[in-house]
Amino acid sequence: MGAFVEVPEGELRAYEIPAGRVAVAHLENRLFAIGDECTHEGCSLAEEGRLSETEDAVECAVDGSVFDLESGEPIVGPAVDRATVFPVRVVDGWIEVAAAPGDDE
Repeated sequence: MGAFVEVPEGELRAYEIPAGRVAVAHLENRLFAIGDECTHEGCSLAEEGRLSETEDAVECAVDGSVFDLESGEPIVGPAVDRATVFPVRVVDGWIEVAAAPGDDE
């Protein structure tokens, strides 16, 4: 999908996978993969969002919704629907995201 070095610490990058577009976040030496679309406004979390400095979460800059990166649950509204999360790992320096939520590659 992409090289691990393409996602610097504290940043988000969008990638296309068979299930759609995902935002990959790199926080504290961990990677997270979450559906790239805000469940309230539909905007790109990778392009319009920012990572939280205090928790493993991404905030939509358009409407202020905050999503937990591990569960996809909205922490702060107005979003009420969960964002999809995908298993993600690094193999030989390359990021691998499961083709569907909950798939273990």
